[in-house]
Amino acid sequence: MRGERDQGLIDPRAIIDPAARIGEGVSIGPYSVIGAGVEIGARTWVGPHVVIEGPTRIGRDNRLFQFSSLGEIPQDTKYRGEDTVLEIGDHNVIREFCTINRGTVQGGGATRIGDDNWIMAYVHIAHDCRVGDHTIFANGASLAGHVVVGDHVVLGGFTLVHQFCRLGAHAFTAYASGIHKDVPPYVTVRGQPAHPNGINSEGLRRRGFSEERIEHLRRAYKILYRSGLRLREAVERLRAVAAEDGSEDVTPLVAFLEEGTRSIVR
Repeated sequence: MRGERDQGLIDPRAIIDPAARIGEGVSIGPYSVIGAGVEIGARTWVGPHVVIEGPTRIGRDNRLFQFSSLGEIPQDTKYRGEDTVLEIGDHNVIREFCTINRGTVQGGGATRIGDDNWIMAYVHIAHDCRVGDHTIFANGASLAGHVVVGDHVVLGGFTLVHQFCRLGAHAFTAYASGIHKDVPPYVTVRGQPAHPNGINSEGLRRRGFSEERIEHLRRAYKILYRSGLRLREAVERLRAVAAEDGSEDVTPLVAFLEEGTRSIVR
């Protein structure tokens, strides 16, 4: 990896530590600061006034907009200067004034962002979070530490997520939702505190789910939220439904519920 200074892709007013590793075709704007231990993959565009501290690994074809701070130390009083890391995948868009912190030793040592995510302005992603692929974070959404966000999750503007919560794949949060419990896959939530509001049917249609698959998930939602069953009883019923119907979508819902260590929004 090397910086393409000879092709004019790296502005001479950028400050780049000699120990940083810059891939082919990377563009870095004026007044950006790239620290030691930073790796940036090919064709990633870094706008002006971006600060990236290491150890941070950023993949290919990302777009990082001005005034974002990536890889800074975690906002955790237990942090004592350990070499933890931020890892960001490929094809992500990170807009203005976003802050994404490195991990802590207590949380596994890494904050991880997957591929093809759209992260809008003023988003905060705290230490030890794990974000999947194809997510959307609207303006001002914030994750406290150790949050897990599944693939295709959409967070409405100013959504706040409490530490250690999980959001399952294809979940959707309305604007200004306050989340302090797990959100199961496919479920839409809203309010403060957040409460369930049906399945994310429109999002599922956009991702190619057939009406039959969506109907299976509607029935699963009714079992989970409208049957009057306790959570353990609902999980047992859902497991039986998945076996009887052969639903490929209810099975991950059951797995999510069985793996949880805290309550779900209900």
